[in-house]
Amino acid sequence: MKLTLFALAILASPLTLAASTEFDLTIKDHRFEPTELRVPAGQKIKLIVNNLDATPEEFESHKLNREKVIPGKSKATIYIGPLTPGQYPFVGEFNEQTARGTLIAE
Repeated sequence: MKLTLFALAILASPLTLAASTEFDLTIKDHRFEPTELRVPAGQKIKLIVNNLDATPEEFESHKLNREKVIPGKSKATIYIGPLTPGQYPFVGEFNEQTARGTLIAE
């Protein structure tokens, strides 16, 4: 019985780690929410961008070397990292005046 519980604890650990590396970013009213997203440095992350607007938006970050168009009323997945600690700005290229944010790796 103890061995079974130990084995389950070991198997559950990667699942917990995997769940913690997934982050959500929303586009609403041509703005990113949240505008600052804190992520762990040194780990690959899965960023799920949910565009609630009816129009498309392009997630773009030169520092992250990522560019992805997210159609209106849809989601997109963007894999990033692993990142060194620092700040990584991003914009919505179709609405650069309002759609701005920063990913902070710490």
